[in-house]
Amino acid sequence: MNNSIEKPGQKLGFLMSVALVMGNMIGSGVFLLPQGLAPFGWNAIAGWVVTIAGALCLAHVLARLTAAHDRAIGPAELVEQSFGPLAGFLIGFAFWVSVWTGCVTIAVGAVSYMASFWPVIGAHPSLAALGVIWAMTAINLLGVRSAGSFQMITTLLKLTPLIVVAVLIGVVLAREGTAPVAPFPAQGLSLPSVNAAAALTLWAMVGFEAACAASHKIENPQRNVPRATFYGALLSGIIYLIVCSGITLMLPADKVAASNAPFELFVATFWSPGPASLIAAFAAISAIGAVNGWTLVQGEVPLEMAGRRMMPAWFGRTMRNGVPVNGLVTATVLGSILIYANSSQSMGGLFTFMALLTTSVTLWLYLACAAVALKCRIAMPFAFAGIAFGIWSLWGAGIEAGGWSIVLMLAGLPLYWWARRSNLPTSDRSANIS
Repeated sequence: MNNSIEKPGQKLGFLMSVALVMGNMIGSGVFLLPQGLAPFGWNAIAGWVVTIAGALCLAHVLARLTAAHDRAIGPAELVEQSFGPLAGFLIGFAFWVSVWTGCVTIAVGAVSYMASFWPVIGAHPSLAALGVIWAMTAINLLGVRSAGSFQMITTLLKLTPLIVVAVLIGVVLAREGTAPVAPFPAQGLSLPSVNAAAALTLWAMVGFEAACAASHKIENPQRNVPRATFYGALLSGIIYLIVCSGITLMLPADKVAASNAPFELFVATFWSPGPASLIAAFAAISAIGAVNGWTLVQGEVPLEMAGRRMMPAWFGRTMRNGVPVNGLVTATVLGSILIYANSSQSMGGLFTFMALLTTSVTLWLYLACAAVALKCRIAMPFAFAGIAFGIWSLWGAGIEAGGWSIVLMLAGLPLYWWARRSNLPTSDRSANIS
């Protein structure tokens, strides 16, 4: 083990950074969310619009904050500089929790799509999800370039089903007009329904902070991190709005709600079952690629915090290739425990709960970064909009998910006290004991 710094050739360039952002955003969410959004109809479309606008405001704030510094800096350090070490730790730890819970959520999504063409996996979803997260951990242990190359490949592959569905939507609308589209409700939109839908859609937008969180692994972070953050979020949002709107409005809501693979159902309905099975395979690859990207981040967050004495030094140990093995493996072990603890739930129930929980935990990071921007007077209109959006989204996620997000954030305090105590001089420790 050592704490050597990676050489430039071991870091991610601009394209790999964009792939990291888009790869982490486009995971299982976009492929499974039509199932949960189907009952909302046009309210789901409004939810997408609000979510994408709010997420772009937050992405712009994070990009501007990153560009304002002359070195690589993570989200937790941004908060620490403005509000002190305890606030920085709580936000950093909350983000770390959201990363490995997110890995679990996305792995469940990957299993859901794999089960459509490999039924035996559907009979053992928890075991299959464990296999996914540990396989991605093994790839990341090989080094950041291996993880980055894998991310580039899977990002290109995961765009295939999205492009196919987008083209198919255009073909159907050109051929049949608006006949296949569900009519706009006579009573108009419902604010509570839009709020509930937005809470689900935000899960698909989570991930635009990935480049900032892994900024120490990116070449020229002052330039590449802000650009990758904003453009990755923008491109992903446009893709989401097109394909999810088509699936939600052009298929019967009851059929979409009952399907574990709504993209496959859409292609089978408007094209053919043969290509639909291939879409399911690409969707599974997409989710696996997202797990890979988040696995990279889940090792970097505690490494960066240990370097700032926010986490015990044990999390700062790396292998010769610079991989933070202790933080990486610890997160995967915690994710495995989470999968085991929820193994009795159905696949859909596990995915929905984990998505809301992960989103709620991540929202605290977004709110804190927006507060930093207000204090520093950076991108203030976008920061105000981001805070309003974040609070609205927390309310939409519900009391259970929001409450658990606070509990998980506070659960890290013993690690903070341990880290701070271990960094005190011996005389100060004796004084504390006495």
